[in-house]
Amino acid sequence: MTQQPKGRKPATTQAASRPLGVHPISPLAPKRFARLLPLDGVMLAAGEAGVRYKNRTDVMLAFFTPGTKVAGVFTKSKSASAPVDWCKACLPRGSARALVVNSGNANAFTGKVGLKGAAEVAIAAARAVGCGADEVYMASTGVIGEPMPANKIATILKDLAAKCAPNRWREAAQAIMTTDTYPKMSKAIARLGGKTVQINGFCKGSGMIMPDMGTMLAFVMTDAKLPAKVLQDLLSDGVKPSFNSITVDSDTSTSDTLLLFATGKAGNKPVRSASDPKLRDFKKKLNAVLLDLALQVVRDGEGATKCFKVSIQGAENDVAAKRIALSVANSPLVKTAMTGNDANWGRVVMAVGKSGEKADRDKLRIWFGKQLVAEKGERAPRYNEDKATKEVSKLETEIIVDLRLGRGKARVWTCDLTHGYIDINGSYRS
Repeated sequence: MTQQPKGRKPATTQAASRPLGVHPISPLAPKRFARLLPLDGVMLAAGEAGVRYKNRTDVMLAFFTPGTKVAGVFTKSKSASAPVDWCKACLPRGSARALVVNSGNANAFTGKVGLKGAAEVAIAAARAVGCGADEVYMASTGVIGEPMPANKIATILKDLAAKCAPNRWREAAQAIMTTDTYPKMSKAIARLGGKTVQINGFCKGSGMIMPDMGTMLAFVMTDAKLPAKVLQDLLSDGVKPSFNSITVDSDTSTSDTLLLFATGKAGNKPVRSASDPKLRDFKKKLNAVLLDLALQVVRDGEGATKCFKVSIQGAENDVAAKRIALSVANSPLVKTAMTGNDANWGRVVMAVGKSGEKADRDKLRIWFGKQLVAEKGERAPRYNEDKATKEVSKLETEIIVDLRLGRGKARVWTCDLTHGYIDINGSYRS
């Protein structure tokens, strides 16, 4: 799995080379990309449809061996995109043969035309790979509210199917990027039912990130043999401490889609329940891939220069802890203080207080990294401004809050808020 960066220098050109976009590579990008190896039962390709971008790939196609099972989680937005609606309708079947993803247009808030376009793409993909349209899954990312040029995508799918190969993971990851500054990939090997199984994943996401299920677009594939219900249980559980525990800007996308595919080619012993002990290592490795991908999204937050974890403990319960963590992580004042290397713990106090959850001023304790900065309703007696400033000046740090009220705990990852975020989003449709 991709090594997690800790307080490192900006990424080397080996990982930072990006011929596709206009935004500088994130200083939090991994030094080296994960190299995803072929996975039995999966073939991929990427191509140029000209959906919005010029001179770059903007569509990826994956097709799967017959018998591939699928699970998914999607945005809870009341303005969900047409591809989200399509996938939700197909998911009860539990099987998949193809995946089509485009960047440049979200096909969201596009009315009946958007639904018709989604169906057109699915039918074209089904013809290209030889399956039913209800075995085709799709996702779209980009501008909301603009008609989707579905014909441009449908036209190239036959050629893409002919070009599919087992080793084109990076090309697939690059094709779905929008404001991302690097392709996000992760991998793991696990033991399951007497066999070694492989897990490959890639995703995109940089802005409009506070997932209410997964991230904007994420796709994880394994050669494990698992029933669709088991996959769904594993995914629904695994998304909670990973994709549902990150935020860039508190905005939940209309397009959030996370799909998990299992080709069954590993030939492991049967598993009938997500609680089966045989799944212990697989579940651990799957969750690690999900968390790795989620953290790559935070580290590529639009304009981000820092990543920090907000850890809450001693809350009334876990739900309260999560709400407090998000209140701190989403606070523009907290985020800009991090940008400015300002150890302004008063902003954390503010964010805890506004969360609406139970808190006691005189019990509250706050740390920046290992530095205790506030306790007993005031600045900590041993508070050291220089040491606190050093903590918040790191590329990656942690804000810890102990409410000392109960056993509730949560952790959320986020990034700072810089003028780069305004520059990117102020000109997004330009």
